[in-house]
Amino acid sequence: MNKVFEKGGKLYWLHSTVDAFETFLHVPGTVTAKGCHVRDAVDLKRIMIIAVLAAVPAAIFGMWNVGYQHALATGTDANVWQAFWFGFLKVLPLFVVSYAVGLAIEFASAQIRGEEVNEGYLVSGFFIPLIVPVDIPLWMLAVAVAFAVIFGKEVFGGTGMNIWNPALLTRAFLFFSYPNDMSGSQTWIALRKGETLVDGATGATPLSFVADGGMDALQNAGVQYGTGFWDMFIGAIPGSVGETSVIAILIGAFILIWTNVASWKIMLSTVLGGLFVGGLAQLCGGTDIPCLYHLVMGGFAFGAVFMATDPVTSAQTECGKWIYGFFIGAVCVIIRLFNPGYAEGMMLAILLGNTFAPLFDYMVVERHISGKNKKVKVA
Repeated sequence: MNKVFEKGGKLYWLHSTVDAFETFLHVPGTVTAKGCHVRDAVDLKRIMIIAVLAAVPAAIFGMWNVGYQHALATGTDANVWQAFWFGFLKVLPLFVVSYAVGLAIEFASAQIRGEEVNEGYLVSGFFIPLIVPVDIPLWMLAVAVAFAVIFGKEVFGGTGMNIWNPALLTRAFLFFSYPNDMSGSQTWIALRKGETLVDGATGATPLSFVADGGMDALQNAGVQYGTGFWDMFIGAIPGSVGETSVIAILIGAFILIWTNVASWKIMLSTVLGGLFVGGLAQLCGGTDIPCLYHLVMGGFAFGAVFMATDPVTSAQTECGKWIYGFFIGAVCVIIRLFNPGYAEGMMLAILLGNTFAPLFDYMVVERHISGKNKKVKVA
């Protein structure tokens, strides 16, 4: 780094910004001079990049699906490339706004505190466009990102100190502040100015049909897409940009688990929690929705793989991870079944899980300490 940006230099106040750009593709020159330390090639930057790469399949499929849903809803013809290009042009502004607003606040906060710029927002900024409707007004997205980064992250001290997942806080802010732009049949289809849906087509998601009229409503959902389990598993249905294809999300899950970036215990326990509550409700006659359908509808799969496993806001103990994941899956399905005003459930379930994660860890640690003390007394 140029000496003018180092301590004592004329432009030292830009130290954090220059350091962030200089170390983006290069290994920092700082080393540990004394004390115990671990030499490891896996640092925060590499973990964040792997998380972003894992979400790329969902993003690519989502871009194609945006164009595909537009073609179906408007009665136009589009091949694979045309559908992808349409979706790419629609989704790209979401990424630009997400990164521009979020990184500007991150850089400003680092400069004010005199600290290095952390790479944590690289992941949040990539996830945010994947969990919102494609036609969300950009100014709304900018306001929501600013709220989530400032009040959900920076006030707690920045990356590694936040209590709640910043990407989900963005979605929660949008949902409660601008509900008309986050729900409804027109929300999930990208339309050009003056375009209208053709007869029989709909922009409603499978989850919204189920919430309104159960499985019968889903099976009579119109001409736009299939309504079977495998149709939703593939993901060619209306929904948030990156949440529809379970196949693409599973590719990301494999990458995260293979590289040890995310916990497979949280993913599996989230699925088990959803299946347990969904299956229990089905056996008791409280719903006609097969429990497996909850795994492929809405943002369940994306939340279980990418959101619930956030290493900062999730449980840290091994036993706590099982409790934390099961809690999220169970609460998600409970909300879906018993709260008709909010069909999704996954967003609130994960935010509640983030809130109680320290409590789960505390209970696990206290139980372990209590067991140790009993053994000592017996001895």
